[in-house]
Amino acid sequence: MHKPYTLEVCADSVESALAAEAGGATRLELCSGLVIGGLSPSLALFREVRRRCRLPVRVLLRPRYGDFLYSEPEFAVLLEEVSLFREAGADGVVVGCLTADGALDMPRMQALIQRADGLPVTLHRAFDMAADPLRALEDARALGVSTILTSGRQNACTDGRALLQELLGCAGDAPEILIGGGVNAAVIRDFTAAMGARHFHMSGKAVLPSGMRWRNPAVSMGAASLDEYAVWRTDAEAVRAAADVLQTAYRA
Repeated sequence: MHKPYTLEVCADSVESALAAEAGGATRLELCSGLVIGGLSPSLALFREVRRRCRLPVRVLLRPRYGDFLYSEPEFAVLLEEVSLFREAGADGVVVGCLTADGALDMPRMQALIQRADGLPVTLHRAFDMAADPLRALEDARALGVSTILTSGRQNACTDGRALLQELLGCAGDAPEILIGGGVNAAVIRDFTAAMGARHFHMSGKAVLPSGMRWRNPAVSMGAASLDEYAVWRTDAEAVRAAADVLQTAYRA
């Protein structure tokens, strides 16, 4: 049954996808490497999530960590990933490319949308790194982007609420403004009451201890600031609390 709101949960594992479904999410954004903001997932992960989970799945496609100014080889990978996940049965793709001056890269975005061949396309938080958010909104609308994921150009959506309210007013029903960045049940309660927001993106993550008994604190597999013995997983109860707020607000 179609719901009058969106509660999209970003997941980078099968376990998190199942927790999101159990908690009442309406859609998944599937990625890998959530601890660094999300990277493209493997086809194997997508297929296993698809096999076990009934939620619609939009796939985040981001070839590397860092900015959204891609080299020619990186963009070629991005195009191919759109094709691969479309053919594998994704319900949408989540992409974004910028120019060096912080505008949406219109030719590249158009190429990605054409490659998606009718799948819904979300413009991810490259939007928040654009120089002019209102111009980026109009450019995204002209491209036919279905959804813009944004925190209002701040790390947390609570700090970006003024811009988010402006974007909601400017966007109307298209594109959908999907609010992310520190979203939880309390934020949703505030934003639904204050601005009538209906579309939210969260990870609902909890940090679990590793099951490893033997640990080597002298070695880091990546950034030294990251704990190698922490496992990030979606908490079904955090998702359920958020879903309950939306169901109450919109009587779904």
